[in-house]
This record gives sequence, structure tokens and C-alpha cells, in this order.
Amino acid sequence: MRETLMVPAVVCFPMTSDDRTIVEDVMSTPLETIAADATVMEATRRMREKDINALVVRTTPRAIISSTDVLDAVSEGKDPTGLEVADVMTTDVETAAPDLYMEEVAAMMTTYGIKHLPVVDDDYVGMVSSTDVTAHLS
Repeated sequence: MRETLMVPAVVCFPMTSDDRTIVEDVMSTPLETIAADATVMEATRRMREKDINALVVRTTPRAIISSTDVLDAVSEGKDPTGLEVADVMTTDVETAAPDLYMEEVAAMMTTYGIKHLPVVDDDYVGMVSSTDVTAHLS
């Protein structure tokens, strides 16, 4: 029987910290926020106007409303005209530090199945999205 040697298709070279990009270099600022008692229609209007897919909801614990949250509510038969952001927002969201490497952000997004990470340095400072990650890699 012959042994088969498996060779990776792509060889990766180690990167020094000087070659690596951190969140702060690609995050979106200023951060767009919305109140928990705002209507879902207001949230979708703001997302459309700003050409973004998520807004941070300034609550404790931390929360976010994304276009996916709105789609989920509509798919469940809920009428978005009668909903507040608090009714559909995602709570206890994961966050990223501004000095986190983009590879770590990509791993977090994959692990938690998310597309947006608020960037926090004591307070909110920006947002990084899966679009930011893929744009950075291209």
C-alpha cells in the first residue's frame, strides 16, 4: 500500500505584528446608535439612510439591532410598524477591542455566527462588520 502525502494548497507565512491589521484601522465611525424605545421602522429607515445593516442600542447589557433581527421578526409574522427596537434587538452582544487583530475578529464572527461587532474601549467607539473583514482581505 502506498502512503499519500497531504500537502496544503496554500502555504501561509507567519505574519509579524507589524504586518497585521487591527480593528481600529478598519472599523466604521462614527458609531450609529438608536434608543431601545425607538420604532423598528425608525431603525430600518436609519440603516437605509446610512447604508448600514446594524445599529447599536445603548442599553445595559449591550445590545444591537440588525437587518437580520428585523427580517427574523417579519418572518415570524410580526408587524414591524408596531414594534419597538427592544422587541427585536439582540442583547448581550459580543464586542471587540480596538486593538484586536482582524484574524481574531474573523474567528469571533465565525464562532458566534455574527456579522457585526461593536468596538468598545470603555465606551462604544465604532463598529466592525463581516463586510469590513472581507474588504480588508481583498
